[in-house]
Amino acid sequence: MMKIGFVGGGKMAQALAKGFIKAGLSKGEMMLASCLPTDEISIKGFQELGSKTVFSNPEVAKYGDILVLAVKPQIVPLILPELKECFRSKKKLLLSIAMGVSLKTLENSLPEGTPIVRVMPNIPAVVGCGATVYVRGKHASEKDAEIARRLFSAVGLCEEVPESMIDPITALAGSGPAYIYMVIEAMADGAVKMGLPRDLAYKLASQTVLGAGTMVRETNIHPGQLKDDVSSPAGSTISAIHSLEKNGFRAALMDAVETATLRCQEFSSKE
Repeated sequence: MMKIGFVGGGKMAQALAKGFIKAGLSKGEMMLASCLPTDEISIKGFQELGSKTVFSNPEVAKYGDILVLAVKPQIVPLILPELKECFRSKKKLLLSIAMGVSLKTLENSLPEGTPIVRVMPNIPAVVGCGATVYVRGKHASEKDAEIARRLFSAVGLCEEVPESMIDPITALAGSGPAYIYMVIEAMADGAVKMGLPRDLAYKLASQTVLGAGTMVRETNIHPGQLKDDVSSPAGSTISAIHSLEKNGFRAALMDAVETATLRCQEFSSKE
């Protein structure tokens, strides 16, 4: 059982806390989160888990053996100085999910030797279907990396990667749910146009996306082959695929990942 402090108590922090509890890695009463007094939703979310909240980042840092830095990236430079003394007095593991904040920035802002793991989860972690990657800092041990793996595997897929991959992964997995939500919405709109009630169209479109993704993961068959398997000669599927190709469907998605990656790189260069 791990004593975990959340510096920031937003939606992602709450999702992670739920996953950690469900996996038996911690308990609600063993977690503490820092929340603004005016953030009633976050406070209530942690209270429902049996966790306390405080308006003090140093208090959270002092409490937790593992700290999850779960604040917006522009807030990080303001918060790190508050945490310094806690890391100086006792060796703690910092897991940072702050988007675009590099290991170098984190390590330069905290006492020498602080073990840090940079983590990039995505929003489906809220329902236990996240896609998370992590990068260990120069002072993070194999044991620290194992803790990160265990914790974030509790809310979905978790893989270790080099930090150079973080920007394109953010563009793919971090931003990717938004692309898929648009696909679901557009497919449902098409079905409504052709006569389906909207509720049914959304249910079928979302289940279709879920099922297709699960097949790619579970079968390890190339998605192109799976596409061919449902494309009968002169059938409706191959006709639809032709229409998608004429309208630049694949190129649009490739452009989206490229554009998002470049934006992440632009953000990272401003650190």
